Amino acid sequence: MIKKISIGLLVLALSSSCVSKKIYNDLENKFADLKKENRSIADENADLLKAKNQLELDRDSVTSDLTKAKVELNKLKADYAAAQNKYKVLEDSYAALEKNSSDALQSNMKKNRDLLEQLDERGKTLALEQERLSKNAQRLQELENLIAAKEASMKKLKETLSNALNGFEGKGLTVEQKNGKVYVSMENKLLFNSGSYAVGSEGKKAVIEVGKVLGDNPEIAVLIEGHTDNDAFTASGPIADNWDLSTKRATAIVGILGENRNINKQNLTAAGRSEYAPLGSNSTADGKAKNRRIEIILTPRLDEIAEMLKEIN
Repeated sequence: MIKKISIGLLVLALSSSCVSKKIYNDLENKFADLKKENRSIADENADLLKAKNQLELDRDSVTSDLTKAKVELNKLKADYAAAQNKYKVLEDSYAALEKNSSDALQSNMKKNRDLLEQLDERGKTLALEQERLSKNAQRLQELENLIAAKEASMKKLKETLSNALNGFEGKGLTVEQKNGKVYVSMENKLLFNSGSYAVGSEGKKAVIEVGKVLGDNPEIAVLIEGHTDNDAFTASGPIADNWDLSTKRATAIVGILGENRNINKQNLTAAGRSEYAPLGSNSTADGKAKNRRIEIILTPRLDEIAEMLKEIN
């Protein structure tokens, strides 16, 4: 609201020859401050995007560690079984040697006793290691079950969104699940007029339907990304460039979602990506249309998974 008032005052100042230079300068300074604030928000959004990418890398690393741990467990089980077999052979050998009381065998018997003691200690160590790995294997299974449950939950969320948004099929709206997340993509033709970040009535209906589903899933993290094509933004007014336009459009969607009281506002993030994450080629009209979009990215909470990983040693 403050931005709109400031812009209105600036337009009034420019259109009236009776306004003093001091008032004009004040309005111009306020306008410059607002642009600075917009740039700051864009930087903050970039940091959030970087954090999101790091979380995805951490998840891939966890999956790799799980696989390695399973391989290690199987190897240790095989080593333990082999050691047990060797222990049995030596035990039988020792029993046979004890039956023979000749002095020539006493030295070998002593060596065998020492070896049996060593093997016994090794067996105890392997038993403890097997117990530790068994516990870890159980935790790994619980972790896999939790990840599977998260995947199933996101699949159900995707189906719920698809049903809720069925009325917008063919209007530039798609819902898909990939990389453990759900993506709701809306082309600008459904949401905005060219060069504008005001959401149209039809687009607002679609966003409200998304909000209803999110209201029933308050633990889901929601990232709203604004995207543009690579046409340079040349119009005058409160929008500086494509970065600014994509950020304002993402923020406009956040504003509509925020009107739903059931949505946890702490889980909402707005980000502007400008033309740097295209879906199609900017050399064609169809490609440009696909690139001009809003993406609502839904991510499950990973706190439980992180806690489980801490317990695995």
